[in-house]
Amino acid sequence: MDNKNVQLEHDSHSTADSETLPLCILVKDMESPSNVGSIFRIADALGVEKIYLSGNTQVPPNTKIRRVSRAAELYVDYQYVENPVDTLQALSAKGYEIVGLDITSESIDLNDFVVKSESKICLVLGSERSGIHESLLKECDVTVHIPMVGKKSSMNVGNAFAISVYSLGLKLRSI
Repeated sequence: MDNKNVQLEHDSHSTADSETLPLCILVKDMESPSNVGSIFRIADALGVEKIYLSGNTQVPPNTKIRRVSRAAELYVDYQYVENPVDTLQALSAKGYEIVGLDITSESIDLNDFVVKSESKICLVLGSERSGIHESLLKECDVTVHIPMVGKKSSMNVGNAFAISVYSLGLKLRSI
């Protein structure tokens, strides 16, 4: 039987010349290099323009980040920032909507989040254990969560990031 469905090589699928989304990420206190590597790999795959790392977040160069990211940290613009609150305020002044990804008393379903025309978004991620620090939650224009149907109300931060960026990307591309 002749199967025409074959797996492509990375270079035959890549759209590396594509524009990035008007979407950046700020990560604070993500201590697992595997999660940070996952963030870089997903950011590269889905067209995130920049990653801001802060607090106790692991930063490149790091062997585990490199292994999990498959070297995506070489292709995604990133910067370590000492003061994430100042960074969020500066991004807000440049017209970015600050969106926290966390389950809070005021968070809304990611599906209900409306992207305004000409939106630019900064998605804020926090610690694997404790979520987004209160000082950063205060800077968020809105906090979104992923609706879940299981008994647990959480998932791996890399998986949640992938779902959120994919959803936000669809919304940004449709405006």
